[in-house]
Parts: sequence; structure tokens; C-alpha cells
Amino acid sequence: MSICFTFPGQGSQKVGMGKALAEACPAARAVFEEVDEALGQTLSALMWDGPEDELTLTQNAQPALMSVSMAAVRALEAEGITVAGNASHVAGHSLGEYSALAAAGTFSLSDAARLLKLRGQAMQRAVPVGEGAMAAILGLEFDAVAALAADAADGAVCQVANDNAPGQVVVSGSAAAVERAAELAKDRGAQRAVMLPVSAPFHCALMAPAAEEMAAALAEVTMHAPAVPVVANVLAAPISDPADIRVRLVEQVTGTVRWRESVAWMAANGIDTLYEIGAGKVLTGLARRVDRALTGKAVGTPGDIAALHG
Repeated sequence: MSICFTFPGQGSQKVGMGKALAEACPAARAVFEEVDEALGQTLSALMWDGPEDELTLTQNAQPALMSVSMAAVRALEAEGITVAGNASHVAGHSLGEYSALAAAGTFSLSDAARLLKLRGQAMQRAVPVGEGAMAAILGLEFDAVAALAADAADGAVCQVANDNAPGQVVVSGSAAAVERAAELAKDRGAQRAVMLPVSAPFHCALMAPAAEEMAAALAEVTMHAPAVPVVANVLAAPISDPADIRVRLVEQVTGTVRWRESVAWMAANGIDTLYEIGAGKVLTGLARRVDRALTGKAVGTPGDIAALHG
């Protein structure tokens, strides 16, 4: 069995996540305490008690999801299951790439929390609320969605943000252009086009100001080579050099999350099992859509970890 540890992105958050881990495992609880201290806010209280609308804010959801993932990593380590000892690679969806890198030792937990807080704030600052949008196009393949996004742009920004799985592609950009893309998708045979409830148009050219902020922040952070290679979102291929990782994390802010291709790369290179570390099981479902031979296991609760260890 060859395993990749994968880490979820935004949308997997929910009130109460991580609380059972904190109660069951001192090492997991220490993660939440360290993140609270690094950010100077009681993020753990927001995660466990809500309100949900505040947790869903990008600047809170991003470090919160990372902290749940890292709490699960620490709980796994307490059972003798480690990135270095049990995984051949790590990968994460969008913000999950930071979780993957923290799990692999590229940067510290505190630095990961601060970087993700800034990333959320920078993304929100980049585009005033209401001026950008995102839409999921269901039932069309990547090339067809890329073509309709280009046709819908009409001088504005509209591009593929997430290539998640066959028949599940997300476009992002100026609100009017994304709405045109959603209408065009129906004309071109999409099963559905769903406008997403997001506060900013992630992973498109409109995020360029946020990319600049992240470049400056990442330049200041100490980074080490990961314990195992990370399959980078923007390359759909593994990297290990810290200088390269910095570049790719900046590119990721405006670039496409190539998740379908990343999972296909894993399957083509001997990985047969994906552990989804943290909140939810979105990536586990996507993996099966990319390659039905892959085994996915969600690892986000004490019960999940006990089952894995057993």
C-alpha cells in the first residue's frame, strides 16, 4: 500500500470540527492552543461554538481548517502513524496545501496559521464583495469549461479556478462574466451550473494583489524541505525544494487548483490509498471520481484514527 496524505480546502468547515480530537488527545489539543496563541484570537472557541457565519469568513476558515488537519496529524503521530514513516507524498486542496506542508515539516504550525490568516485577509481585500463570483460547472470536462470561460470573459476575467474531478470544474472571475459562463454552460450541455456562496473570486487573475501580499509574507518565513514531496496544486506534480515551494504557493493564489490531474498523477505513480486528514470527506469523494481503483479514507475524528490504527 502506497499512501498520500491529503488535506481539505475551504468549504469543509463546520461548527464543532476538531473538538472531539482536542478532548481525546492532548497532542491534538496543543495544536489548537498554539494556533490561538499565534493568531492572538480564540479561534478554537469560534470553531467549536460558532457562530457559523463568522467561522465561514475566509480569514477564519483557512487557519481553522489547517488546525483541524494538524490536530489529526498529531493524533495520528501519537498512534505511531507519521507523514515521514507512512506517506510517500502529501497534497492539499488550495489552503490544504499549507496544511500538507505544515504536516510535512516545511513550516511551523504557528507560521502556517499566520500565513493562512493573512492569505484569507489578502484574498478578501483583493476584490470588493459583490464584484467577483465563482460557479461550479457540472457535467462538462475541463477543456469545454476552459473554452466557455474564455468566451464568457468578454474583456473581463473568467477562468478555471478548480479542476476538481471529471465533470466538476469551477470558474472564477468578475461577477458578470461568471454569470455569463453559468448561462453559457447550460447551452453547451452542462448538467448544472451552480453559483457558489463565496465572498471572493479565488484562484483567478483578480487575486493578483493577494499574490503580491503572499509573496512578501512567504519570503520572510523559514522553510525546510518537506519530509516527503508535496504534489503541488499548480503543477499537478511533486516538488520538494523550499524555493520552488515558495514560488508555487504564490502562483496558487491566482492559478488553477489542478486537483483532478494531481490525483491522476498519484494513481499513475503507484499511490493506491489517500488519507484525507482533517474536516469532512470531500477529497475522498473526488478521488473516487478521478480513479475508482483508489481507496480513500477520511481521518478527522478519534474514531477514524482508532479504525486506522486497529
